[in-house]
Amino acid sequence: MRLEARHFWVAVAIAVVTHLSLVHAVPRALMEAAMEKLGGGRLNAWVVAERVTPESRQIVRPSPDFAYSACVYDLSRGPITIRVAPWEQYWSLSLYAANSDNFFVIDDREAHHGAEIALVRKGTAHPEGASMVVESPSARGIALIRRLAPSPSTYEAAARVASEDVCASVAQLAN
Repeated sequence: MRLEARHFWVAVAIAVVTHLSLVHAVPRALMEAAMEKLGGGRLNAWVVAERVTPESRQIVRPSPDFAYSACVYDLSRGPITIRVAPWEQYWSLSLYAANSDNFFVIDDREAHHGAEIALVRKGTAHPEGASMVVESPSARGIALIRRLAPSPSTYEAAARVASEDVCASVAQLAN
């Protein structure tokens, strides 16, 4: 009976270690794939998605009523500035860490005239003069802007406004 109990506890220990490993690894692997797909290998630059159709979906269940812009950010060389140009209808900016945690959201209710944030790695110095600083729990992640654009004409207008958005290193903007 002692041998059977020992096998049971070994199996439980293996199951617990496997479970914890998967809980840790799967979100990071999925975010890495999403960062590659959404960013197309580009870092700290907005990529405006095509209007959502059943054929164009890159993410699970995107709404056809929104214009999406994504920026895969990398803070390994220092802070970045994220600027969202104003939009007359609903918009939101969401920031996701490398493990898929959504750690920051701002929208048109809080920032009627767009938004500008300095994004820094948690525990690093904040840039001088920044009006809003957000700390990222990871060096890499995804910034996602959603703008309400339910028709082809509003999508085109949202895409034009998106060209004014910024996702760039603070050093790059200073030059």
